[in-house]
Amino acid sequence: MADSNPATAQELAHLVEKTMENLHCKFKAMSEQITSRMNEMGSRIEDLERNVSELMSQAGVDEPLVDLKKSK
Repeated sequence: MADSNPATAQELAHLVEKTMENLHCKFKAMSEQITSRMNEMGSRIEDLERNVSELMSQAGVDEPLVDLKKSK
């Protein structure tokens, strides 16, 4: 499109369609990125919980950590 003012309804519809497609692609990419980061953070939290439990065992602390997943 040469100028920024669409001259016809068809050009306007095409412009809106392209804008919506671009927004959809951007939201999809952001959603995938957020999901990936959340999964990574979940794995890191599980590793941290495991390490804390191991340290508690090595320190001779007999009380296990409360499992937050079961208490919900």
